[in-house]
Amino acid sequence: MNPIDLEVVTEGLISIVREMRQTIFRTAHSPVIADAQDFSCALFDPQGQMVAQGRDMPGHVIAMPASVAEIFADFADEMRPGDLYIVNDPYRGGSHLNDVTLISPVFVDDKLFLFPCVRMHWADIGGMTPGSVSGQATEILQEGLRIPPIRLIEEGRPNRAAFDIVFANVRMADERRGDLESSIAACHTAERRLRELVARHGTDLVLEAVAANMDRTEQRLRDMIRALPDGTYHYEDYLDLYTDGRYDAAIVRCQLTVDGDEIEADFRDSSAQVAAVVNSSRAMTVAGVFIAVKSALDPGGLVNHGAFRPLRVHTEPGTVVHVSYPAPANAHSEVRKRVISAVMAALSQVAPDLIAADQFGTTFQNLIGGVDEHTGRPYLYYDYPAGGNGGFLESDGPSAMNPVDLGDISTIQSVERLETEIPILIEACELRTGSGGDGARRGGLGSRRETRLLASGGAYSVQTDRTTVPPYGLRQGGPGAPTVTHIRRPGGERVDFATPGKVAGFPMREGDVLVMESAGGGGWGDPLERLPEEVAEDVAQEYLTAEDARQRYGVELDPAGQVDPAATAATRQRLREARRWLRTTVTPNPAYTGHRGRRRLAYVAPGSGLAEDTLVELHGGHPAPLRAWVRHDAALAADEIALDDDGLRILGTAPHDRSYVRVLAGGGEA
Repeated sequence: MNPIDLEVVTEGLISIVREMRQTIFRTAHSPVIADAQDFSCALFDPQGQMVAQGRDMPGHVIAMPASVAEIFADFADEMRPGDLYIVNDPYRGGSHLNDVTLISPVFVDDKLFLFPCVRMHWADIGGMTPGSVSGQATEILQEGLRIPPIRLIEEGRPNRAAFDIVFANVRMADERRGDLESSIAACHTAERRLRELVARHGTDLVLEAVAANMDRTEQRLRDMIRALPDGTYHYEDYLDLYTDGRYDAAIVRCQLTVDGDEIEADFRDSSAQVAAVVNSSRAMTVAGVFIAVKSALDPGGLVNHGAFRPLRVHTEPGTVVHVSYPAPANAHSEVRKRVISAVMAALSQVAPDLIAADQFGTTFQNLIGGVDEHTGRPYLYYDYPAGGNGGFLESDGPSAMNPVDLGDISTIQSVERLETEIPILIEACELRTGSGGDGARRGGLGSRRETRLLASGGAYSVQTDRTTVPPYGLRQGGPGAPTVTHIRRPGGERVDFATPGKVAGFPMREGDVLVMESAGGGGWGDPLERLPEEVAEDVAQEYLTAEDARQRYGVELDPAGQVDPAATAATRQRLREARRWLRTTVTPNPAYTGHRGRRRLAYVAPGSGLAEDTLVELHGGHPAPLRAWVRHDAALAADEIALDDDGLRILGTAPHDRSYVRVLAGGGEA
């Protein structure tokens, strides 16, 4: 078709999505929407294909087609002008219950035309804790109100029973109603603009442009994939899980196959779903695969349904990456991020220069809610401090910045608005010194926030990850610092949690301070190859301490903060010689351990210097390290470490090759 018409229509549709966003941004009631912009908008065609989106959250918008497909499955033959449909069910295309999705079909000449879709994070959707985000839920019924695809408005007439049921089951119902009305207003705005577009160009030209745009988007990504060598690549990563209070990580395993101009991602060997907050929907897994592939291979291209076509994703129902009833699903963002991490690590084996070290790896959802006895009013504080992103070939990783799957969502909410509307005082908001992973290219720093509760009391909940297995580095780069939360009481007492990152309804007192420290990004490249002057600048900027510079980078600074070249050379040589290198070998011993979860084991001799249950990472031939927990095997030599064949394949190392072993946590030296 005429390329001018194609561009005019394509940009016209994207402009409509942008206006939808502005409508919500200016009319929503809750801070998480009006300030943090935790929502997304898109346009779909009559086949349920996404045809346009703007600067939206990929974790929302890429998963929208699954929700739209479920609404179509129930109502495709019954849709009428003036209808509006709602769904949030994770088992039917949703993410977690807080993400509420609306679609409003638009008809032109009695035929279904393009239609708008909005996905919005409601600050509360009911459930066992204020904010509906619980680290201790064991079934989805504890996480809030589950809404299957229903017709909320029928031919312009509100379904009052549905409205009443929804708002009778959420906290701060007036605020939720205001957010819903803003979504509906955005759909009405989109319908007006779509009719104006049809009046200018005609229905046929618009639909022809939509089809052509999706085809060229598809071809663009296929061309990028075709440039990769065919092959199958593997990686595995972990989700924080506790069984009887003990760490029992669940595993996400990815087999990534490049075949011509298509990519297939297989997650069917991941852990079985658990009655705990480590599961998510298939829609989130598919979104994670797309986000990783698209951002690595074609970050500048448009996002629409055409870009989905070269990708195939396989999951098994009843696993952590494809949750089934009645398991909880609120780990949606953590599972999506583990999928991204696993796919990125697998891609690093085939396109190493395109891949950054690991992002901080969690949405880090912190909530305090309750009723303030001083005022008699309910309140809800929702915060999600951004962390560090991974270093990469050209640069250090960004600090305290949301990663690729969160898109344009605000990193830091307005302190003035929060303190005006919620009984809290933000006492600190700063970079977390030393949290970036070591590397020739340093990982970005996490952030540290301290929030004092001014209400008479409140219930604190957190749902997060990366508290034990930290974000990985690439090419011998070090891991980012793990996520940390604790409470500091007015008398100075520090309250830590037995299950870090998985807390539900902890009773806070007036004056308590919630301390949130987000994870750092992984480092890229050997930290002993970082330019000493760059390390000195990091110390000057308070990204590192002088002791960090010495112990982690081997850089010696004089009292003025200048590099001492001779002392630096000597310290770096000492650190190189102190590294632990072990010969890999194959073992018939069990490859994994776990109760509800599954963790990889690596075997060493009792005299190796490594205690049992130490968490280590092995750096081999592939850029990304393999994480494992140590077990002793008296049959091994002191300089050996044993894995099964699959572990060696992930590591990219042959038997008897040497691997660099770095201690991460746990038992440490024996």
